[in-house]
Amino acid sequence: MKRFLLPNPPDDCGVVRLTGDDYHYLVRVRRLSEGDVFTALLPDGTETRALVQSIRGGGGNAVICECLASVRRMAVAPLPPIALFQALPKGATIDRIIRQAAEIGVTEIIPFVSAYSVPKLKETERASEKVKRWKRIVKEARQQSGSDVETGISDVRTFDGALAYWKTTAMRYANPSGILLHQEPLETGGGFHRYLAGNPDFVAAVVGPEGGFSPEEAERLIQAGFKPLVIGASVLRAETAAVYAAAAIRALLLENTEWIPKPL
Repeated sequence: MKRFLLPNPPDDCGVVRLTGDDYHYLVRVRRLSEGDVFTALLPDGTETRALVQSIRGGGGNAVICECLASVRRMAVAPLPPIALFQALPKGATIDRIIRQAAEIGVTEIIPFVSAYSVPKLKETERASEKVKRWKRIVKEARQQSGSDVETGISDVRTFDGALAYWKTTAMRYANPSGILLHQEPLETGGGFHRYLAGNPDFVAAVVGPEGGFSPEEAERLIQAGFKPLVIGASVLRAETAAVYAAAAIRALLLENTEWIPKPL
């Protein structure tokens, strides 16, 4: 269900003033009019119904909304954070990966430059602009899908920077699990079920660009604690592999009480 993400809570009168991209989305994309009511999500996660009181055009474009009765959504068992470490692929592929990962409910996306990435770090000098665009993509994806997960986007990193970020982040958890999506079988017997059966409290998937990871990169990732995994007999595109991995991890974590083997 579509839910608009309110950038700030209502004032003491229950009113929120929306401008800029929010105005454009509600008026030009959603085509809302005065008197319309839509579902929104407050910054604290509370769901509310918002009434469009007025739409102001001209030089001061703004949508004035009144938040009606708010409700807490049914509590569900929290999932461990899911991080996607994504080596930069060609062109707009990264935009599609980010959009779909946000819809799936990935907690954080860490883009980085690897040996086989076509975009190189010198081409990401305007990285702050890229991240700003990616955050807009995440917001649009969450509003379209209704995802409760506040997906974060990190700055573009080098391979070494991404590896250091994984190590630092994993140290904060008691039972982290790192999964390396690779195009070649580097270890036998590894699969999503096996790597997620130990009830991890943090899961990270690392996906390469077109061409995958270099042998040196794969070895360093394994040394850092990532477990290699090959998806079937097909070599998936970077975009497909990222979405497949994120969806598989989330689905298995959601259903872990049904498939984790019970002791005899």
